Amino acid sequence: MIDRQGFRANVGIILCNDEGDLFWARRAGEDSWQFPQGGIRPDETPEQALFRELEEEVGLTESDVEVIGRTARWLRYRIPKRFLRYRRQRPRCIGQKQVWFLLKLSNSEEKVSLDRCEKPEFDSWRWIHYRETVDQVISFKRTVYCKALEELIPLIKPDEAVKLIDPINQ
Repeated sequence: MIDRQGFRANVGIILCNDEGDLFWARRAGEDSWQFPQGGIRPDETPEQALFRELEEEVGLTESDVEVIGRTARWLRYRIPKRFLRYRRQRPRCIGQKQVWFLLKLSNSEEKVSLDRCEKPEFDSWRWIHYRETVDQVISFKRTVYCKALEELIPLIKPDEAVKLIDPINQ
């Protein structure tokens, strides 16, 4: 779903373990790491897209996780011109608008499976401290990552002051 401004509706998934570390996945065939995310279909709610994407990309189902929270509003980022895909000489979309969800793994991490779909999105994963993600994600997503983490991490680390600095846009 692309809105009138040209942003594609999307869900972002922040999955944590009991220690509060976050699921960090490497894009297949690349040296690029990120949180799972995916588009919302016209017939889906953000919650339905969340669980579909979680199963397709990570191999986990609704029964494997607990939903801790979600962002209060859509968070947006623009895609740099060099990454835009075109249809009839117009960009298909100019960026993403995302609702971010914070999930806690309630089952064994052995349930994680990156090959549940025909063309896997990721080829490797690891647990990572939330502060490291902002430095490692591709630059045009950093501001959204900062906003999502600042809003959601206090739900699992209430005693920790979460103020992240986007090294590109500080």
